[in-house]
Amino acid sequence: MNRQLVRIASVVVIAVAVIAASWDSTPAQNGKGSASTEALDWQLPRTSVMLPFEKEQPISFVSTQNPAEWQKLPSFWNETTEKATDPVTGAVVERKTVKLKLPLGIAVAPKVPVENPMTVPRWALGKRLYFDTAISSDARVSCATCHDPRKGYTDQMPVSSGIGGLKGGVSAPTVLNASYNSLQFWDGRALSLEDQAQGPPQNPVEMFDGAGNAWHKVVERIRKKGDYRERFLEAFGTEPTRDTIAKAIATYERTVFSGNSIHDRAERAMRLRVEDEGGTKLDILPKDYEKVLNEAFAAKDRHALKALGLDPARDKGKVAELSRSLSNGKVLFFGKARCANCHVGENFSDGQFHNLGVGVKDGRLPADGLGRFARLPVGHKNAEMMGAFKTPTLRGLVSTAPYMHDGSEDTLEKVVEFYDRGGNANRFLSTKLRDLDAEKNFLASRLNNTGYKGPPVKLFGPDNTPIVPLDLKLTKQEHKDVANFLRALEGDPVDPIVSDPVRWPARVSSRN
Repeated sequence: MNRQLVRIASVVVIAVAVIAASWDSTPAQNGKGSASTEALDWQLPRTSVMLPFEKEQPISFVSTQNPAEWQKLPSFWNETTEKATDPVTGAVVERKTVKLKLPLGIAVAPKVPVENPMTVPRWALGKRLYFDTAISSDARVSCATCHDPRKGYTDQMPVSSGIGGLKGGVSAPTVLNASYNSLQFWDGRALSLEDQAQGPPQNPVEMFDGAGNAWHKVVERIRKKGDYRERFLEAFGTEPTRDTIAKAIATYERTVFSGNSIHDRAERAMRLRVEDEGGTKLDILPKDYEKVLNEAFAAKDRHALKALGLDPARDKGKVAELSRSLSNGKVLFFGKARCANCHVGENFSDGQFHNLGVGVKDGRLPADGLGRFARLPVGHKNAEMMGAFKTPTLRGLVSTAPYMHDGSEDTLEKVVEFYDRGGNANRFLSTKLRDLDAEKNFLASRLNNTGYKGPPVKLFGPDNTPIVPLDLKLTKQEHKDVANFLRALEGDPVDPIVSDPVRWPARVSSRN
């Protein structure tokens, strides 16, 4: 009996070893670059071909939450060294590392998936891929085609043009601060940047010609180009795969930030002023905006001044009046104009989905305008999500026109006017844009058979649901003040190390 048990145990051990070996020896790990189907989507990493721990070059974020270190960092990209313990050997080693100085106004570091840690080799691959047209079937379209760093990481078009000049159905959302989105795409169909990066290469309107398996074709093209294969082995321990290409692009996109706007600077100036005065009321005043605008003129900060329509050579005399407008615009933004109902937090977005009536005609949603509702799985359909699209960040607005998910508004003034009238009435208009008191009064009058007195009511659907868009009744000057405040959220240009396809850190090269 004992011998039989030993024999069974031996067979089990051998079987487990064979299974384990099969998991750890995907076809692409035979040194010949096999492109078999099962190895194109993902592979298990081999530590033997990866860069050793002491050469990984991790990337970390430093924000104003750590003021002492943040103040010491001279630039966005800061190469330094650190002592770290190798988790395998236990040895303490000194290795190169990069600290990214988050811009003023962005105090929270983006979340990084545990399965895709930030390292310089992964970031460098992601940057190369972001600008590489080899991602598309016709080798003419890259990520940067629709999300161009020179255009606020958009293409500044109402809808984008993809492969063969085909037109998409929505305006390309900006990559600026996209790492802070809880869900990606206007309809939230992607769970992460890694998930989002996999969409366009298989979209027949964006990058895919429809021949074969889109992603397998992408992987095969990348494996044959330059030294990609070698660099992926070093950074990920695998050849290029759908999994690691998506991870690399996401790593790059996590370093695209917008901040240090005139408003951010005014808020900092206010806090310093209140501290000096020994006060407690944290409220930005016109003099705070005036202070930072004068500093921008002194520094010849053309980008910040131009965003507000100021000529650095001629318009210094307009600072006092504009400062009052910005201050009033801020008050309106958080009050009467109700912008902060959805545009909240340091990224000015609640990350949620709302029906504003964009694209609605005669109270009807366009056929392709179901928004978030279309992406909810059966069993989780929510009628309130009909025609609802994601709240975008308000940072970088000057660089990212036109506005709305369909690019239908070409100026900030028109956007303010749109919200002032309560959007476009439809059955599913967000409650945040409606006069709910008027709707209740109408329902009560209908129930009690009494006369209704109030704003005009529009009835929708089989139940004649009353919808009353909320008229904010902003004055012409208030329109102007809100639009000016929105322009004051325009941040610094993204650091050239990130945005310029031919510019690389001193110790990193594109290796094309």
